Amino acid sequence: MNGLILGMLYALIALGITLIFSIMNILNFAHGQMYMLGGFVVYYLYGVYHWNFFAALAMSILILAAIGACFERFFFRRVLRVARREESSMLLAMGTALLLENFALISFGEKQRGVPPVVTGVIRMSDAYLPAGRALLFAVAFVLIVALLLFVRYTKPGRAMRALAQDKEATSLQGVNINRVSMLGFAIGASLAGVAGGLLATVFPVFSGSGTAISIKSFIMIIIGGAGVVSGAIVGGFILGFAEAIGYGLIPGSMTYLIIFCAVILLLTIRPQGIMGKPWG
Repeated sequence: MNGLILGMLYALIALGITLIFSIMNILNFAHGQMYMLGGFVVYYLYGVYHWNFFAALAMSILILAAIGACFERFFFRRVLRVARREESSMLLAMGTALLLENFALISFGEKQRGVPPVVTGVIRMSDAYLPAGRALLFAVAFVLIVALLLFVRYTKPGRAMRALAQDKEATSLQGVNINRVSMLGFAIGASLAGVAGGLLATVFPVFSGSGTAISIKSFIMIIIGGAGVVSGAIVGGFILGFAEAIGYGLIPGSMTYLIIFCAVILLLTIRPQGIMGKPWG
């Protein structure tokens, strides 16, 4: 049950970084830091100022979407227009990650903070006891993932993002505003990280350094599933969620990620494009 819930939430995180990569060919190293900021938004609005949890969650989506749009408009768009090199965008992505992390450190300090549970009680499923709060997180993450998939598939902006991911030049020739679609994709990707941070803030502590581990997990997920592939992001999220839950349940915690990293290295040697990715070249 823990693996299923973690997998759903990790898939939400992986979808955000995959969306940005598929549209702009940028690995957003600040994805984990955006997750962390989403957690702080929910902590203050829900935990400190006692807003409704879902209102606080909606604000985390809006705030992180605005941050993502600003990053694309004022940072990445300018660098990609001038430099047109992957090294420059990677350095910028790492710089934005450091910027957000140090901003959080200055603003919020190093202290770990907890968010009170949204609902209490447990749900019994055969021999398993599932906290009601985690069941709620699973349901919210499931609804958000389905909403994103429907948006990308059936709406005009979603089809524009799919077209841009497939062929930028052909999309531009069809009259699509490339800059607007890129900004929208970056905003949605950032908001997915923010809402995942807000959801997991009710389970894990929120602190200024929590984004680094999430960034690493995000890269593991897209390596497993395949970079830039939506279905691969979902598969990678569930594989990592189950591997983490089963590993922590059966072996010492320090060994779990050692085994996961070794498995990822083995996967890269056998299938470098990931499970759902297409062969390169």
